[in-house]
Amino acid sequence: MRWRRSSGLSRRRRFGCLPILALIVAAIVLVSAIVLRPQPLPQAQSLPASHPRIEIAHLRPVAAFASIADPQARSLALFEEAGRVIQHPRCMNCHPRTDRPTQTDAMRPHTPWVARGPDGGGEPTLRCSTCHHDENFEPSGVPGNPKWKLAPIGMAWQGKTLGEICRQILDPARAHMGREELLHHLAEDELVGWAWHPGGERTPAPGTQAEFAALIKAWLDTGAKCPA
Repeated sequence: MRWRRSSGLSRRRRFGCLPILALIVAAIVLVSAIVLRPQPLPQAQSLPASHPRIEIAHLRPVAAFASIADPQARSLALFEEAGRVIQHPRCMNCHPRTDRPTQTDAMRPHTPWVARGPDGGGEPTLRCSTCHHDENFEPSGVPGNPKWKLAPIGMAWQGKTLGEICRQILDPARAHMGREELLHHLAEDELVGWAWHPGGERTPAPGTQAEFAALIKAWLDTGAKCPA
């Protein structure tokens, strides 16, 4: 009798545990179903061609400086206005102080790692044209221009004051061009012009290339004075 009571009690305890075990198993199955359920694949998103939220900054026209009677003061004012383009990230990124370009408005080091190379177009192992083609490639955000390359190291602008840049571009030994060539370069060069049509979420340079060139011409015509 004692053995049978003990055996019955054991069975009751054993069967009494079954609901608890079932709850534990059900919980494990539920958690597994949540964690391991198939996730939708991320959809590729292309950057829209235009970004209305980017406000276009304007340049003051040459006529706005006509009231400055002193030619030297007017020349300085004209160049300072043009300096808003010269010191903009769209220009500065291609005028780095080292052999490595920078990118974005934050002017961070270029990714992937690239170097200037012997002609400014990259090293033979990784040319600029490997990624930068004739046009902006919106799906990846990679900018494009058929002349994509860095400015000569003698025209490094990053880390310099506007006055230092001014004297630099007037020095034929460093700029490798005279004043007429300089004006032509800034007014008509396609790579310079890209700064106003950068695409993606990049902020364009202020004004237009024509307005910028007009400021440079007026600055040259009034003596090409440089800030201190």
